[in-house]
Amino acid sequence: MEIFDCNYARRNKGVFLLPVTLLVTVGLLSVIKNFNQFSKLYTFSCETRSEETQSCNIFSGKWIPYPEQPYYNNETCPFIIPQLNCFASGRPDSGFLKYRWKPHDCDLPLFDATQFMKLVQGKSLAFVGDSMGRNQMQSLLCLINNVAHLEDITGRYTSKDDQYFKWWFSADYNFTIAALWSPYLVKSIDADPNGFSFSSVMNLYLDEADEAWARRIQNFDYVIISAGQWFYRPLKFYENGQVVGCQKCHDMSELNFYGYKKAFRTAFRTIINLKGFQGLTFLVTQSPKHFENGDYDNGGACDRTKPFTLEERQVYQHGDLLQALYRIQIEEFMTAKKEAKKNGLHFGLIDITDAMAMRPDAHPNRYGRMVNKNVRVNDCAHWCVPGPVDTWNEFLLSVMKLAREV
Repeated sequence: MEIFDCNYARRNKGVFLLPVTLLVTVGLLSVIKNFNQFSKLYTFSCETRSEETQSCNIFSGKWIPYPEQPYYNNETCPFIIPQLNCFASGRPDSGFLKYRWKPHDCDLPLFDATQFMKLVQGKSLAFVGDSMGRNQMQSLLCLINNVAHLEDITGRYTSKDDQYFKWWFSADYNFTIAALWSPYLVKSIDADPNGFSFSSVMNLYLDEADEAWARRIQNFDYVIISAGQWFYRPLKFYENGQVVGCQKCHDMSELNFYGYKKAFRTAFRTIINLKGFQGLTFLVTQSPKHFENGDYDNGGACDRTKPFTLEERQVYQHGDLLQALYRIQIEEFMTAKKEAKKNGLHFGLIDITDAMAMRPDAHPNRYGRMVNKNVRVNDCAHWCVPGPVDTWNEFLLSVMKLAREV
């Protein structure tokens, strides 16, 4: 039985079906512009279904007041990196912790660390992608810490001492968790001979998966794909060794979604065709950013201390772009899911986009530091730990249990 039943649904009534052919060519950019006109009217709805055919869309709901304490704090969890450790960095308010996600038609179970560890006993889980995956992993490490008794075993796999590739192990449950850094999912090389900078051009080889993760996941039982934050920068696209397009080039400032689409397509196909792979794959959908009055590099900040109201959500500054990226992700995911099923593989969805779009209050903002640098930044892309990012792992546990039932 299908775990996910998805439809493009209008907010009031009726159904809007996205023609598959809309997202096929490089000319997709103009199509996406037209799509943005619909972003206030349409959402993407995915329902999780049980074997008893009872349905509940755990990803559709609202944030409600919740007076209980968070699962952990920065004193009880030793794994929180400075970039995400908002309270250690001086954040004075804690009101953003006093909300919990409530699906419209059911309750989302609290995260049960013992239940999670029993589910993954003798198994392995990898977060593949950018720092959003690392953000979710930080939350998960904290959530299971008291039960799992985790040991950092990164040194067994790499000699590098950084935050980008990490491995943890629970001897009590024979469980391994890893973070495999691959911000584009495909092969990437900095085009600037002087080295990396946030404004330099990155060459993306859209038909070649990044070996940093592709050669490592064969024996993982769970693979969680989470990427998308690095597709805003200048990019040059290659296929079959030839340049096929670019982004933010030739004095053009607009995004070219072709690279984003093809990167996810290549990643999914790589997993489907990976010899010997029998794991479960989950896509975490696009994580919203909430910079206001500028971006990360020109004074933008996120100073709100409460979730958006429904009215504020409708005029969310980055809503149109978020909708466009989300729709591309979902379309590629749905196509890949059908192909995966033919090979006996399971693809599942962790749809965090709408829930997190409501939470401009939960970013580090100025209360975080860059990884490996004692530098403060206004960070309105990542999420404070603890915080609403813990909901992602409540979703994860729920979909893992559903996957086990089918």
